[in-house]
Amino acid sequence: MEKALMVYGEVLRLVRKLPKDTRPYYAKYARENFVNYRDADAGDPRALQELFHRAYNHSIWVLSKYSMDQSAADRLKEICFN
Repeated sequence: MEKALMVYGEVLRLVRKLPKDTRPYYAKYARENFVNYRDADAGDPRALQELFHRAYNHSIWVLSKYSMDQSAADRLKEICFN
């Protein structure tokens, strides 16, 4: 659970770097996704790892969509892949 909260926090930090008019949409999107998966089996590390990878890949896609430097997600990558 602690790692999931760290990922969520980092995703929200990335949302703050997006253009101002897009922030509410992506903040809501992130929250909805984390709420939808809060009941994921914490005993299945493989499933959790897949969710963390998906969060990272989605974040990279959004950063790319807005032509932002993907290095902004380095901290998220560190959290998700370690």
